[in-house]
Amino acid sequence: MNLKKSTNGAGQSLKGKAGTLLDVPRDWWATAPGYARWTVYLLLVIAALLLPSESLKPIMSPDTDWPTLLTDQIAIFVLLGIGLNVVVGQAGLLDLGYVAFYAMGGYTMAIFGTKYGWSFWEILVVAILISAASGVLLGAPTLRLRGDYLAIVTLGFGEIVRIVANNTDYVNGPRGVQAIPHPPSLSEWEIGGVAPFKYGILDARPYYYLMLVLIIVVIIFTKRLENSRVGRAWMSIREDEDAAELMGVPTFKFKLAAFAIGAAIGGSGGVVYASKVSSINPENFTFLISATILAGVVLGGSGNLPGVMLGAFLVVWLPERFRGLADYRILAFGAALVIMMALRPEGIWPSRRRKAELAEGTGGMGSMGAEVSGPGGTAPAEVSK
Repeated sequence: MNLKKSTNGAGQSLKGKAGTLLDVPRDWWATAPGYARWTVYLLLVIAALLLPSESLKPIMSPDTDWPTLLTDQIAIFVLLGIGLNVVVGQAGLLDLGYVAFYAMGGYTMAIFGTKYGWSFWEILVVAILISAASGVLLGAPTLRLRGDYLAIVTLGFGEIVRIVANNTDYVNGPRGVQAIPHPPSLSEWEIGGVAPFKYGILDARPYYYLMLVLIIVVIIFTKRLENSRVGRAWMSIREDEDAAELMGVPTFKFKLAAFAIGAAIGGSGGVVYASKVSSINPENFTFLISATILAGVVLGGSGNLPGVMLGAFLVVWLPERFRGLADYRILAFGAALVIMMALRPEGIWPSRRRKAELAEGTGGMGSMGAEVSGPGGTAPAEVSK
């Protein structure tokens, strides 16, 4: 008994220290003047622009090409994590089929680019609209469901999209679509040996900069939504959907909006991915991608944008960083995730409101998880009917 108390005390102490360290920048940010915030924004953008530097390869990915890893996986998953956070973190809806919207963006780029000769920028707009419409199409008949039921339906939708692509001759079935056009080069201008606006096969860095612009635009858009009437409605739905409905919040409409916005962000990521790799097939869009994105959102801190981006970065980067361990790298990756979640079950960097919800056992995804106590909390008793 004493050993158990000692172990629990040590664990709580580690969690408390981690929370205190992360609370320092959060407290400073809450009272920081405008010029200080803009300075931080500028420094972060500069750091992001310098991130593809080859000098970071020995530290970040000694066994793989760092700019390619950064573009094809990390940047893509960060964007998808932000999109899924709208659905899961802000509206509290558990979506296990998010890869479907990513696939729709990719196949929209493939079809319109190879069969109709449309330009990348035209296809990007169309793919966003098609993906958003798909989110509405999925959400309209299913958002009356909650929790695990909603999760099962969205999981099925993700598999339906992949299987339909696999069995459709129009998109070459399992062979996929090849010769997808790259974005048109905007300039031959170079800086430091890099042509940031020249898109081709050999250099991944221009696509990274394109992804970076897209991520910044999406961050601004989602943060504006979070601080608006829409964001407050999502927060009330996440905390208690029944109470929100009783208070006059049109919950179905706002949940549908969350699905559409999250789907549009996922579709935009699929467009950039398809144009970069030039060839896609149904196996590029498996359930594992949805699970990995969701793991990044939960690991980083569902509902907190910086935490979600950090979590998405880690779930993609850690397996590549451990690649030198060969067959043991997934074991090392899993162990790292277990340690992180043991120390920070609410996520590495959750928002304070989200952390409080989880501590009270009311921070689940829809009704799923609302019966489960958070760290240090007690599960509410089930009410018999």
